[in-house]
Amino acid sequence: MPTIHWFRRDLRLTDNPALLASVAQADETGDDVVPLFVVDPALWRSAGAPRLAYLTHSLQALDESLDGRLVVRHGPPAEVVPAVAREVAAPAVHVTAATEPFGRRRDEAVEQALGVPLVRTGSPYAVAPGRLTTQAGTPFQVFTPFRGAWLDHGWSAPAGRPRQARWADVPSDGVPAGPETDVRLPPAGEQEAHAHWSQFLADGLAEYPTLRNRPDLDGTSMLSIPLKYGELHPRTLLADLSRAQFDTGTFRSELAWREFHADVLWHHPGAARQSLRTVVPEDSWDPGDAAFEAWAAGRTGYPFVDAGMRQLRALGWMHNRVRMVVASFLVKDLHVRWQRGAQHFMDWLVDGDVPQNQLNWQWVAGTGRDAAPYFRVFNPVTQGERFDPDGSYVRQWVPELRGVPGRAVHQPWRLGLEAPEDYPDPIVDHATERKVALDDFHRGRD
Repeated sequence: MPTIHWFRRDLRLTDNPALLASVAQADETGDDVVPLFVVDPALWRSAGAPRLAYLTHSLQALDESLDGRLVVRHGPPAEVVPAVAREVAAPAVHVTAATEPFGRRRDEAVEQALGVPLVRTGSPYAVAPGRLTTQAGTPFQVFTPFRGAWLDHGWSAPAGRPRQARWADVPSDGVPAGPETDVRLPPAGEQEAHAHWSQFLADGLAEYPTLRNRPDLDGTSMLSIPLKYGELHPRTLLADLSRAQFDTGTFRSELAWREFHADVLWHHPGAARQSLRTVVPEDSWDPGDAAFEAWAAGRTGYPFVDAGMRQLRALGWMHNRVRMVVASFLVKDLHVRWQRGAQHFMDWLVDGDVPQNQLNWQWVAGTGRDAAPYFRVFNPVTQGERFDPDGSYVRQWVPELRGVPGRAVHQPWRLGLEAPEDYPDPIVDHATERKVALDDFHRGRD
């Protein structure tokens, strides 16, 4: 009667409390553990090709760490998981608790159909969403007090790795082949994630507070990808941060933002699709496609924006500072609803994660919790000049502008006859559209 550990957003063996619980239950009776992954058609249809391609690579790495015993089955989880449980006569199915709306609905359906306990242990976060509240017992609306409560609450020490676990030999459909994609994917899997984190700890963390906003420099950790798939747990990172010999508060705060967004979505599941507050009248939005398509293709005529959108297409990833700029440009210069941009990001981002993506878009759009005020409009030129001062980031991703030296690359329309012929003129005037956005905001307040 082997127990089942159903892998979802925890594709690792180390620091996986749910897996340890499954192994412990199996050890009590001398039985094995079935490491299960379900290929859910609903998620497979909706996920972008870069995410699916990376996921298959991560599953291959997980299978290798399990000595080839990962059991992959295809179909709706509410049908597949009970079927596997009956097949092996499992006394329980162990999972890391789902916290996003889709996962919670899925698990409720599985639980109703299962017939044995669905045991939830831990979550993908250091502090489970929904656990922290204000002194009045209400959800946090603002990040800074949430971070204070999060730090005060603390988190458990990292869990270990199962020792002498016996993996059951159960028929598997095999790890599916990923879709074709031109995106240059990073190495996947728990081992690669730990190696990447160790290198960043040694070589990048000390300078993170000063370099993290510079897309022209290698100053970020890029750990959003392994965190999304659970190849690393934030608890592991936080434990390592506590042993650093320098201030790690900035990096810790970025992890807190991730947990804040998950907490907001826990309390407001509709935020995945709907604005948490209305900031402009309905007639403010542009229903056309031409501007959106130019933005998506990196052909807006604003080099810093276009560099970010082309980086997204090439890597399935974009620097966080640039994500804010391109999002602001879409919503407040082109007047396109944030939901459309968020969906484009989910189609292309390898680290596409619903609470982080949707709530970050709402932050920029001014519609979310702890949102940047709607009247904060990122200037795509000054942002580029400040955070890409020599223009090397733009020249890396916009080859039409590689002949333009220095910071002049951020305003190629000022070059006159020397402007590159194959690069577009700005599709809008930023100053004009900023005024339109602010006028719409004030109309919405009247």
